Amino acid sequence: MNLASISENRDIEKRIAITPEIAKKYISLGFNLTLPNNYGTYLGFTDEEYKNLGVNFSDNEEEIIKNSEIVIQLGLPVEEKLSFFKENQTLIGSLNAFVNKEKLENLKSKKINCFSLELLPRITRAQSMDILSSQANLAGYKAVVEAFQVYERAIPMMMTAAGTIPAAKVLVVGAGVAGLQAIATAKRMGAVVFATDVRMASKEQVESLGGKFLTVDESENMETSGGYAKEVGEDYKKKQALMMQEALKKNDIVICTALIPGKPAPKILTEHLVKLMKPGSVIYDLAAEQGGNSAFSEPGKIIVIDGIKVIGVKSLMNRLPLTASSLYAKNLFSFIRNLYSKEKKDFNINLEDEIINKTLIKEI
Repeated sequence: MNLASISENRDIEKRIAITPEIAKKYISLGFNLTLPNNYGTYLGFTDEEYKNLGVNFSDNEEEIIKNSEIVIQLGLPVEEKLSFFKENQTLIGSLNAFVNKEKLENLKSKKINCFSLELLPRITRAQSMDILSSQANLAGYKAVVEAFQVYERAIPMMMTAAGTIPAAKVLVVGAGVAGLQAIATAKRMGAVVFATDVRMASKEQVESLGGKFLTVDESENMETSGGYAKEVGEDYKKKQALMMQEALKKNDIVICTALIPGKPAPKILTEHLVKLMKPGSVIYDLAAEQGGNSAFSEPGKIIVIDGIKVIGVKSLMNRLPLTASSLYAKNLFSFIRNLYSKEKKDFNINLEDEIINKTLIKEI
């Protein structure tokens, strides 16, 4: 069975879907693997390294696509490359189903099987395939490192002959995978950490990492059956604003990670709340590309408001492309192994399998 991956648009995506480590595993499963020339060169993976494992190379991406039953990517290919796909082929990646609805419906009409892995169900069997969690872990770590670089003071408490320097106080908004990693990283670097989330189930996780959990008084658990945060009502938002008002006055750095699947990021830090922070404070918004948790966030920009730096993140994984590619490639391989029959050398699209059913684009 022919499997391939083509080059991403490197202006916006520096990760790759197949590392040499994973290429070897695909070939062991019985796949014929083809990649374009210089596929991983900019990450330090030479064509020769892949060729020594049995990978084929071509300089014609149209032929690569047309001659493959399965194409695996980071994101949805550009329009020109999508036109190369033909009936009964399979495209697998993080296809951003809610944003690319029209393009995916067009592919579906051509009888092309599209699997979008951000739609994976949160079940134990899918954990090794969970691209959102693997990338979010890295994002939480990187967010803290970059926020601390911008913050122009020391992070840990220091006792010196000249006096004591207090530890920086960090507030993490959203205690999902990225938020929990941000808490752990900030604690390891010596900060005093607070965290808030609408899901009461996250309280124990926050406290196990040494953070202090902040929540709205008498709040109900705002969690979906799938374990994600759900949209809150106006009454909750008012109580949340009062709680955030006190927290923001005391904290030096805020790491924003709150997202709602399929919807814009919730605006938690209003203009009024942001301006309550001390000059020199930093807000690092991981949700900027989904609309932002802060009213001032703009993707790829640092906005300074009354001496407060608001960092809107864009393409964060491009700053850790090697590690991010390694994890993504492993997630993708786990997903394909679940679909593929080594004995029959064929894909089994069994819609009774929850993982396949949830990720296959049917109706958007």
